[in-house]
Amino acid sequence: MTLQDLRYVVTLAETRNFARAAEACYVSQPTLSTQIKKLEDELGLALFERTNKRVMPTPAGFELIAQARVVLEEAGKFHQMAQQALDPMAGPLRLGVIPTLGPYLLPHLVPRLRTDYPRLSLYLREDLTANLIERLRTGLLDAILVALPIQTDGLQLIELFREPFVMALPKDSPLAGKSEVVETDLVGVPLLLLEDGHCLRDQALAVCGLPQPRGAEDFRASSLETLRQMVAAGVGCTLLPALAADTAGGVGTEFAGTGLIELRSFAAPVPCRAIGLAARRGFPRMEMVRAFAELIKRCAPHGVELIASSGTPAAASGDGKPDDLPSRG
Repeated sequence: MTLQDLRYVVTLAETRNFARAAEACYVSQPTLSTQIKKLEDELGLALFERTNKRVMPTPAGFELIAQARVVLEEAGKFHQMAQQALDPMAGPLRLGVIPTLGPYLLPHLVPRLRTDYPRLSLYLREDLTANLIERLRTGLLDAILVALPIQTDGLQLIELFREPFVMALPKDSPLAGKSEVVETDLVGVPLLLLEDGHCLRDQALAVCGLPQPRGAEDFRASSLETLRQMVAAGVGCTLLPALAADTAGGVGTEFAGTGLIELRSFAAPVPCRAIGLAARRGFPRMEMVRAFAELIKRCAPHGVELIASSGTPAAASGDGKPDDLPSRG
């Protein structure tokens, strides 16, 4: 039995497909299948049920695969501790990020990351919050960038910044004539939402004072860019985080495909969401995680409020200088 055998088993349990597992492990499918069969023979029991249509762990396999994850994580810690002793900012950083944040924040970070920490290799996974937390807890990710609050049992959380929301409106919307929007303006306005599982969906409903919608008439998109295009088509309005709206100051008009959308700030107190970086408690490379958190704060784009370690906000203007920005809570 080797660590590589355990990696094959864990990967197959995650993918439920021999071909995809072999591709993820950079080996041929016969090699992966043979090694897993040898491990099962050594253990004297089957770890997986195999049919023409599916592969899934056996009852005994579920328990052994969970332990295999623990073994691999502890083996990884051994190497990470040695690496950190040499250079805490060298080696891989497996980062998870929610899709409503990653495309709009990471372009500000990656160039600086390459300059400041050239020996750090960033591996990204974009997914919903619940999936990222699960992968963080099982050791498949080192840290995750998510909207707060989250369940922090067993996790260490570093609060980074608060990001205000803006309204995206069709160009012919009556609200486009206003310089600022208040929550009461949104009563009766068709609201476009992300699909279930996106934390931004619940935040949008809370900001607009709406219950969870029911029924087929509820439009649900898989991305903010889809919502932006639907607004441009005049279907309704939506709530956008400031980085996704790229307002750089609050209000304005922007193109979305062949249409126009109007962006309007909220009147004070401006609704916002908090963004944080989470890692497992006891993670051996926490110095790297903390350095990455400070890099995010240094490179934070204009229009977000940095959260100091004491919890006191200080707005960012893209160069670390303070700027005035109202916030809610």
